[in-house]
Amino acid sequence: MTVPMRRQVRYLRVKRVVDVVVVLALMPVALPLIGVIAVAILVTTGRPVFFSQLRTGRDGERFKMFKFSSMVKNAEALKAELAHLNVLPAPDFKIPNDPRVTRIGKILRKTSLDELPQLFNVLRGDMTLVGPRPTSFAPSTYSRWHTARLEVPPGITGLWQLNGRGEISFDERLRLDIDYINRMSPSLDLKIMVGTAVSVFKRKGL
Repeated sequence: MTVPMRRQVRYLRVKRVVDVVVVLALMPVALPLIGVIAVAILVTTGRPVFFSQLRTGRDGERFKMFKFSSMVKNAEALKAELAHLNVLPAPDFKIPNDPRVTRIGKILRKTSLDELPQLFNVLRGDMTLVGPRPTSFAPSTYSRWHTARLEVPPGITGLWQLNGRGEISFDERLRLDIDYINRMSPSLDLKIMVGTAVSVFKRKGL
């Protein structure tokens, strides 16, 4: 453990209560917005409205993470032929101005609204509001020191969103995740959430 076990267990219990309270408080605004976005996707690109992908969560458990669809339907099939455009070291995959992203998808990603359905992941207990971002690749691909990030639930936003965002490598993100786990507290979570909100307001996206 990167922090004393008792402290971590206590904090994660409090964190879970805060997550549920905050998400339920957001629902009167979030649900109508989800409905509007769903209709916009249906009208402009058709089904599916939502996209789910297996991600790695706490203790290496795999779960389905929800997002709004922001890519063309055959995005995964196109991944191999676009691999030469990837700008991050494996196992990450990122293409600047990804041609698979739809017109409305660009707006959703720019404003981070594509992540909105993850509020339901938080209610289900798969995720938390603040924590290490869940990876799409399995824990079997992790190096031993990488597994420290699996001690806590994955988050909608985290420390690395405020320190390099999508432009840093997996190892660099891991160091930030471990730093977060070592220092996690209500004040740090609040700082990250406020910083994320400011970034979204400035239309930087996540």
